[in-house]
Amino acid sequence: MKILGPPTFDDKFEERVYLKGRLAAAFRIFGKHGFDEGVAGHITVRDPVDPTTFWVNPFGLAFSLIKASDLILVNHEGKVIDGGPNRNINAAAFMIHSAIHAARPDVICAAHSHSLYGRTFCALGRPLDIISQDACAFYNDHVVYEQFNGIVLAEDEGKNIAAALQNKKAALLQNHGLLTVGRTIDECIFWFVALDKLCHSQLLADASAAGRGGQTIKVNDADAAFTYKTVGTHMAGFFSARPLFDVIHKETNGEYLE
Repeated sequence: MKILGPPTFDDKFEERVYLKGRLAAAFRIFGKHGFDEGVAGHITVRDPVDPTTFWVNPFGLAFSLIKASDLILVNHEGKVIDGGPNRNINAAAFMIHSAIHAARPDVICAAHSHSLYGRTFCALGRPLDIISQDACAFYNDHVVYEQFNGIVLAEDEGKNIAAALQNKKAALLQNHGLLTVGRTIDECIFWFVALDKLCHSQLLADASAAGRGGQTIKVNDADAAFTYKTVGTHMAGFFSARPLFDVIHKETNGEYLE
């Protein structure tokens, strides 16, 4: 079966327009899934015109209201150089995302939020168990960042998170929340949605197993590695996100593109 991949562009300015629309849709997806928590949470996309900069949500604007025209462009000095009327930047967003984009040239998009099940599972300070086919997407492809120093307002903390992430697609930030990255916005968003659901699933499975005096059954390494090749690839993440974006476009009548 042929799977259509991400669109390609000869004109970087046209690509910028497309990515800003996709990023605005990503925030709508986060809002729909309840991943907002006050003003916390952020998603960034590397700018194709100037890859040393990235687009991010303005501080204090609800995920479910964000449009492409609201997004702001930030350089690696933390200066807002373009974008919507609200040019306030979340300092934690800058510290985390600037470090990740600098350390990972392969990363186009990074997402972080304090989702309910993600932050609950992150209180355990442990990686996911591979207890389902869906969990195999994160087999040997996520880390636990065990250090917590409060809100990320220091440059070194952002760099430490980026270093801990290594070349993986996701990090469980202990006592904090989830972080995912991707080569496309779609991939990054799907990994985040999936990871939060897996945290929820494991919390339920662990509680059920403990109530019966037992443990969950884990997928063996060979089967997990084999399944990862189907469900854990960049293209798998990209294609799996398509329904999320299609639903948002239908429900909003494309308002986010404005």
